[in-house]
Amino acid sequence: MSGEWPGGPCSQCGEEMPPRLVHCRSCRALLNSELTEDSIEIPSFFALPEISVTASASPRGHYVSCPGCLQELRIHGKYKGLRVQCKHCQHAFPYDTTVDIRAAYMGCPHCQQEIRAGLKYIGHKVACKHCGGHLQLQAEPS
Repeated sequence: MSGEWPGGPCSQCGEEMPPRLVHCRSCRALLNSELTEDSIEIPSFFALPEISVTASASPRGHYVSCPGCLQELRIHGKYKGLRVQCKHCQHAFPYDTTVDIRAAYMGCPHCQQEIRAGLKYIGHKVACKHCGGHLQLQAEPS
């Protein structure tokens, strides 16, 4: 025999096998007598580097302290620069740079769940606590 299996019956189970096979489909016996079990080299395994997708997320709004009662309020970013009113004490105040911002909130670009993030994480790569997806928290556009 020179090289490849020409086709015919398997020497162990007798089942007819098509040409160019290495093992019998039924009993897994080697069909070519020139081959041995260790004559086929299995390439060594090399782990490929993992690629993670890092999406960016911008704050939708903030958690701020009411200047009147110091309760925490969740205010959407669309009210930035306007006067807002506390739902606890009805104190009106401007939602601008003078207000005490405690945290920002945004939607995860991977799972769409809401994420609350401290201001110290803005500009850093973090993981979503809901899905584990990687994201970079962006600063607000000025």
